[in-house]
Amino acid sequence: MSATPSIVLTSCLAPDPQTAPVGCLAPIDKGGLDQLIASARANPNVIKTLKCKTVAEGRFRHLNFIRNLEPYIVDEPPGLLGDDTAPNPSEATLAALGSCIAVGLHANAVHRGWTVRKLELELEGDLNITAVWGTGDVSEKPVGFTDVRIKVDMVCDGIGPAEIDALIAHVRKWSPVANTFTRPVALEVGRL
Repeated sequence: MSATPSIVLTSCLAPDPQTAPVGCLAPIDKGGLDQLIASARANPNVIKTLKCKTVAEGRFRHLNFIRNLEPYIVDEPPGLLGDDTAPNPSEATLAALGSCIAVGLHANAVHRGWTVRKLELELEGDLNITAVWGTGDVSEKPVGFTDVRIKVDMVCDGIGPAEIDALIAHVRKWSPVANTFTRPVALEVGRL
């Protein structure tokens, strides 16, 4: 894995009665989390449709419009003829996976009353890019990630490695993005 800059947290947040103790991480609203859990248990079959509009801006740079947020930019590196202004689609996919696992770890720790002191994930994925989006070598081969590895560095007050390992396994099982990686998804692509 490539070296990433360290983030130094110089002071911990003191949780108030409405916030779960989460050490040096920004607090999660425990009451809000409990309401979300209760709503999900009361309505287990609810499906939410997420939307994104992708607009090509130039070369391989794309603006992705999600909700009312500023556009999320995806580009390609110079080796793939892009302008290197943002993550490429595969890197953005790893980021989504890492963020989904991290959200699950943090939420589950708060739900258990754990104080989280550190939560970092390192991800790497292997893929063969010689098909060049279907314009290069299109001989039979897997397209997309064939292997993804995630390493979690999580420290919680008074929680041992075995409990953290169990939490990681639990979160991996229930992560929407991890499940998107590991099971078939019906994908329809057509014209507007």
